[in-house]
Amino acid sequence: MKAFRLDELEAERAANDGAYLQFLRERNMSVGLYALNAGEHDPQKPHNQDEVYFVVSGRAAITVGLETTEVARGSVVYVPAGVAHKFHHISEDLRVVVVFAPPET
Repeated sequence: MKAFRLDELEAERAANDGAYLQFLRERNMSVGLYALNAGEHDPQKPHNQDEVYFVVSGRAAITVGLETTEVARGSVVYVPAGVAHKFHHISEDLRVVVVFAPPET
């Protein structure tokens, strides 16, 4: 078993000065913590993997392809592989658990 605490992951991510911390990588998936602060720009480009976002905290909008929705704590968003997507209008610091399947390359 592997178990993680979000507060410890956030501290590790912040200590490494990055917006993204991959904390689990297995044969069929990888999982990370993604952070964008209020007003920040999301630099993402489409990925080669399907992904699921689980919003842990914060508020923003996300556009996936041509669809846009508001997200906040508890929101879950699926993004198919190869589809353009970005968080925007980030009004509260955003912390998101990201699951990639297969693992992010």
